[in-house]
Amino acid sequence: MVIVGAGQAGLSVATALRAGGYDGGLTLIGAEPHRPYERPALSKEVLAKEVLANEVLGEADAPPRVEPPSLADPAQWRALALDARLGCRVRGIDRGNRELRCDDGAVVPYGTLFLATGGRARRLPGLDGERVHYLRNLDDARRLRQALARARHLLVVGGGWIGLEVAATARRSGLAVTVLEAGSRLCERALPADAAAQLLDYHRAQGVVFHFNVTARPRADASGVYCEVGGQRVGADHLLVGIGLVPETELAADAGLAVDDGVLVDAVGRTDDRRIFAVGDVARFPSRFSGAVQRLESWTHARLQAEVAAAAALGGRAGYRDLPWFWSDQYDLNVQVVGAPTGEGVSRDYGDGRRTLFYLRDGALRGAVAFNAGRDIGFVRRWLNAGHTPHPAALADPARDLAALHRALRESGHVR
Repeated sequence: MVIVGAGQAGLSVATALRAGGYDGGLTLIGAEPHRPYERPALSKEVLAKEVLANEVLGEADAPPRVEPPSLADPAQWRALALDARLGCRVRGIDRGNRELRCDDGAVVPYGTLFLATGGRARRLPGLDGERVHYLRNLDDARRLRQALARARHLLVVGGGWIGLEVAATARRSGLAVTVLEAGSRLCERALPADAAAQLLDYHRAQGVVFHFNVTARPRADASGVYCEVGGQRVGADHLLVGIGLVPETELAADAGLAVDDGVLVDAVGRTDDRRIFAVGDVARFPSRFSGAVQRLESWTHARLQAEVAAAAALGGRAGYRDLPWFWSDQYDLNVQVVGAPTGEGVSRDYGDGRRTLFYLRDGALRGAVAFNAGRDIGFVRRWLNAGHTPHPAALADPARDLAALHRALRESGHVR
């Protein structure tokens, strides 16, 4: 068994194979030299510790190294008994001979291959330089945190999750932050308008400045970065571009595997070559939840799909029962999104900024967005998996205990 990609999905495959009883050779190949680590920390803890440390450092002092949480502690890493080839990039797949060609000249044979190659940050053409930053890996985060430790103003292109998380981290560290968004609102693909408006209000209350429907391209030179917005020049010390992810499909495409905005796989993660699986951000699969072929980019999806693919490689047949679930931490705000939050919104407001928005379409619960109300999301996940929908009036009433609603749904299938 060989796994290409040493992130959340790749390590989850390895863990699931061992847990499933596989005790044969297991090779993990990763382009980065680091052991698998938690990527969500890159836009938050890794940056925050570095920037805050600058408050007690002199100008000539170098900020201390800060590492993201590891996905496997030393004992777990040893128990996997991996042939780990980190800092190695696979350049080609020879499907006929079932071999991988690596950039160091090594040839790695495989019986079963898992592609967990993830994606790379989408770039703005023609925009580069020491003041321009993208955030996808640990080296990106280290470079950005060193820049922020000496900066006063950060310009962010992209009002999605990465841009907003970095904006929050920089703002909490005392930097002025301006966000430029090409669309008309935040997180347009992930959040309905009312939830996006609440998130915008929260950031504005923290002092972040937003410009929407921005089509002008930022520019960078030795003195800083700037952009013309509505006839006004907006300048900053550094620029973060957070405009999405491009799946790393080149390896699969060059090998003749089916690719379309991701590597195409079936319900268990198998490609059109039965000896090759693809999982995580790079895989495009038939979603049971949405009924469409799609990619999902989340921590939970990477782990769960990897477990299904590993089980299939060991002879299992259970397909992936996907339920989109994502969360983001910004300032002291935890935002969780589950399902497909579209349709009629029902608001449950607890006060003190705690609120859950439930979304129903054609009378059925389809998803929810929670602000500092993560407990509610746990119930929504169970209801979506079971096909249950509480009465909208019960959802809207913060005095109605959701645990009691859940018990009633299990007993009767509906709530009056």
